[in-house]
Amino acid sequence: MDLVEEETTEDFHKFGAMQNAIDDPLNATIGFLYKRRIVWLFALVFMNVFSGAAIARFEDIIQSVVSLIFFLPLLIDSGGNAGAQSATLVIRSLATGDVEVKDWLYLLGKEFLVSLLLGVTMAVGVGVIAGFRAPQIVLVVSLTMILTVVAGSVIGISLPFLFNRLKIDPATASAPLITSIADILGVVIYFSMATWILGV
Repeated sequence: MDLVEEETTEDFHKFGAMQNAIDDPLNATIGFLYKRRIVWLFALVFMNVFSGAAIARFEDIIQSVVSLIFFLPLLIDSGGNAGAQSATLVIRSLATGDVEVKDWLYLLGKEFLVSLLLGVTMAVGVGVIAGFRAPQIVLVVSLTMILTVVAGSVIGISLPFLFNRLKIDPATASAPLITSIADILGVVIYFSMATWILGV
């Protein structure tokens, strides 16, 4: 039981983007806690630079339709959250042996349909909000919600399988990594849709 608890703790810490398990945070030194967390966080900072670069690339559309900014955090967070949910399910199933690498394609198809339903449901909600806040971008926001939730979910379910195939602990496909990738994709999808639909 102690061994199972130790392994589970290690997986949770990896999923939170920590290098190794922290067995006793209450008694751990500040330096120890810092070293266990800084590597992934520092790497993720550089990943998030791409989100900023993507936003800068769409500066013209942002200046033309300022209301787009209001929905940006909501949309990219939704994609990241959906991806983290998918990854959590897969990582746990891989750890318990309920799922194997050969099951990836079947689960991917299933997750695509589930995420499509989730995305459409969430798009209705965000579309209603946009209808009051900025009616001219209802279609942009709604379609982006669907696409970002599907993209985030596909990433979330695929990364653990990829890592497993490469003989890397699937827990390393952590929530912060998945959300960072989903953020970059979300920004590109959102402003690309806005440029296409609004014709700016």
